[in-house]
Amino acid sequence: MDIQVVDAPEKKRYEARTGEAVAGFAEYRLTDELAVFTHTEVDSAYEGQGVGGALVRGALDDVRRRGLAVLPVCPFVKSWIQRHPDYADLVYQNRPGTGAD
Repeated sequence: MDIQVVDAPEKKRYEARTGEAVAGFAEYRLTDELAVFTHTEVDSAYEGQGVGGALVRGALDDVRRRGLAVLPVCPFVKSWIQRHPDYADLVYQNRPGTGAD
């Protein structure tokens, strides 16, 4: 399945799209230095097909490109980052100067 992850800032979320269909989304709130991921949802028709993982990876890659840190409030995003330590440097608490170093 071809999954494209796009930012939909007017909806404050990243969307995982297959063609014209939205297979899932990850809602966020932005500050000048932080992307707070609050909720992730995958349409039941696409569950178990890697949509959630592709969605989070694409969203975090975009956040990294933009130079932002991440606050993973959403349990799915938080657990995905824990399983993919190469993204741990994006987590706000892991960044130098945040008081957690």
